[in-house]
Amino acid sequence: MTATTETGMMSRVDRFFEITKRGSTWGREVRGGLVTFVTMAYIVILNPLILGGFSGDQAAKDVLGHWLQNAQVGAVTALTAGVMTILFGIVARLPFGLAAGLGINSFLAVSVVKDVTWPEAMGLVVIEGLVIVILAATGLRTLIFKAVPQALKTAITVGIGLFIAFIGLVDAGFVRSSGAASPPVQLGDGGSIETLPTIVFVIGLIVIGVLVARRVKAAILIGIVATTVVAIILNAIFKVPESLGTNPAGWNLNAPVLPKGIVSLPDLSLVGQFDFGAFGRIGGVAATMLVFTLVFTNFFDAMGTMTGLARQADIAYPDGTFPRLRPALIVEGIGAVAGGATSGSSNTVFVESAAGVGEGARTGLASVVTGVLFLLAMFFTPLTQVVPLEVAAASLVVVGALMVSQIKDIDWSDFSVALPVFLTVIVMPLTYSISNGIGAGFLSWVLVRSLSGKAREISPLLWVVAAGFLIYFARGPIQAFIG
Repeated sequence: MTATTETGMMSRVDRFFEITKRGSTWGREVRGGLVTFVTMAYIVILNPLILGGFSGDQAAKDVLGHWLQNAQVGAVTALTAGVMTILFGIVARLPFGLAAGLGINSFLAVSVVKDVTWPEAMGLVVIEGLVIVILAATGLRTLIFKAVPQALKTAITVGIGLFIAFIGLVDAGFVRSSGAASPPVQLGDGGSIETLPTIVFVIGLIVIGVLVARRVKAAILIGIVATTVVAIILNAIFKVPESLGTNPAGWNLNAPVLPKGIVSLPDLSLVGQFDFGAFGRIGGVAATMLVFTLVFTNFFDAMGTMTGLARQADIAYPDGTFPRLRPALIVEGIGAVAGGATSGSSNTVFVESAAGVGEGARTGLASVVTGVLFLLAMFFTPLTQVVPLEVAAASLVVVGALMVSQIKDIDWSDFSVALPVFLTVIVMPLTYSISNGIGAGFLSWVLVRSLSGKAREISPLLWVVAAGFLIYFARGPIQAFIG
């Protein structure tokens, strides 16, 4: 290939992804994609623990189909994340990574697979994804997106910032459950910071924070690498327990050690292992309610996450929408279908993509980089465990702080706006759910604004969505009543 041909190809790629148009560079996109992968890579380790760690007797699980092998789940988690993130980057051309959604996989493991088999649960996920694809393809999902008031869209961004910061603090052990009714959480272990993994988190937070403050290029990536090196050295010296499961002073998910082996062949035998037998096993009404819950959770989690990420990347339009909105929503729905079809759980846009955006990513090229790294992770699983979750958590707190800064754009003088905005922002981190925060914001917006004499200013579609959230929040009693 001649230099001229190579330059021409790079120029076409630049135009396709709009790298220069969005004020980015090849270097920023590659670094951003790498940082997004680093902050998301934990899902390859964690998803098998959630989906393969369902409580109970293993023999019974095997008989009922309630057991998924960890190695197989890890392989399909990386495969689906890689394929869907690349597809999203090429079709939507946005710097967002996709992987198995933590809210949905936990819901499946705790609430669904006590009554149905894993293939049947994944069949419900496939149906959920198909519903979302139809809603996106028909434009209804876009209409709902546009019906959300600008103040709530900004509140969603701020709430996500607090949410991912809280995730980081919890993952690092900086904030822990107190085990008591009041206060429900506490600082560190027993009210003080005394464990080495949490100290590593603090070191990473300071290093990354200073680099960002000094506007150093690749600040987040440099901070993650530097802190990981420190963590490996300290772990080798002090021999920290490998997991919180055996010792509360241990690493949250993976210890920072150099792997003995590097290459491992992935087991993809879970691909295609799904069916639609749930409707026969638990009945059509119960199965439909489960699908409704999955759709609502995925629909609004993804909408909120993409809203926040687009604003942070400074590619959002004044009304809060962003380029190639409909393709993005369709591909995200396909991610749910793909996750169910591979038994890795519904794939959705990851809020951790904010770290890559913070590193400078603005286009789908960053997503392609992230996706390729996920595909490589299938063969290099040991390498994904080198960076401890505590180090990745530090970058999430820094990015959370950057996102919360948009709170300045909200008009707090009108309390009919201020209360719904506040509820959106505060409910997200406190309930550990983006969709819960959006639901609280939508319901309070409709009720407070309408009862304040501003009903005509509310979109009819927002009333419909608010009614849907009312059903969503009351789904437990509704299911019990229906039987």
